[in-house]
Amino acid sequence: MLEEVERWLTRRSWSSADRPLNRLIDARAADPHRSSVSVVLPALNEEATVGAIVATIRRELMEKVRLVDELVVVDSGSTDATAAVAHAAGARVVHRDAILPRIPALPGKGEVLWRSLLVTSGEIVCFVDADLKDFSADFVSGTVGPLLTDPTVQFVKAMYDRPLGDTAGQGGRVTELVARPLLNLHWPQLAGFVQPLGGEYAVRRSLLERLPFPVGYGVELGLLVDALHTVGLDALGQVDVGVRRHRHQDGQALGRMAAAIYRTAQLRLSRGHLVRPALTQFERGEEGFVPRTHAVDTEERPPMREIEEYAERWAA
Repeated sequence: MLEEVERWLTRRSWSSADRPLNRLIDARAADPHRSSVSVVLPALNEEATVGAIVATIRRELMEKVRLVDELVVVDSGSTDATAAVAHAAGARVVHRDAILPRIPALPGKGEVLWRSLLVTSGEIVCFVDADLKDFSADFVSGTVGPLLTDPTVQFVKAMYDRPLGDTAGQGGRVTELVARPLLNLHWPQLAGFVQPLGGEYAVRRSLLERLPFPVGYGVELGLLVDALHTVGLDALGQVDVGVRRHRHQDGQALGRMAAAIYRTAQLRLSRGHLVRPALTQFERGEEGFVPRTHAVDTEERPPMREIEEYAERWAA
């Protein structure tokens, strides 16, 4: 590990307990304009978990204390009761396709995160995945804490243990097999991030609006790499929030995720012409193994500040 990263780990890695809520509330009161917080949950068919997450954030961080100003669930086309459950629990629910309708929406998590910048107003934007189980408000307060108390911090990722079923530390298979090797080999300054692909992180809007967004699974790696190049390692940090439990995907879904993440890294390593990629996987059918081919070309959205509607909204 680079000496620079070793120093960074001691300076920019914290625990959520390091900044109790009363300290964060005092920091907000000292600079209310620069400390407004929006929480965004991207959601697709998460009726089983989204309600508890929304209810916890509302109760702990909007009613007991005023840490979060707005709580938005962006539904990317759920066919279950995700939208109704989220609304009943207290979130403002916006459908992905209703945001920036002049640009047809593409499928993918990154697309939803990108569009969420147009329907939120916080100077700090905190993203939280909607499939978390046993959710704790520390995922939000922990990641926004450094941004509220240190003006030099721009981007904070949550770090946590990720059990796989009853086995500790075996979650995050794509992280260990794909993302971590890529980061260590090509962006060694980011080797200190415990959960580089984690979906829980908080970022200053002034940085987010300057970054391109991969529309799919590569969004977390893309944002992290681009943030490093835009503001430097010392503006990034991570906070230990304990344990993250969520719905695990099957091996083929993980394969598609891995391919998209590799493609995102590839685009950042070489902005020249690249062969349009595809990933072929196999499923057993009645007459043997059947090939299934999936496109993994990760389209990217431009920095949000280049979008006319966004510029007009923030100029008003």
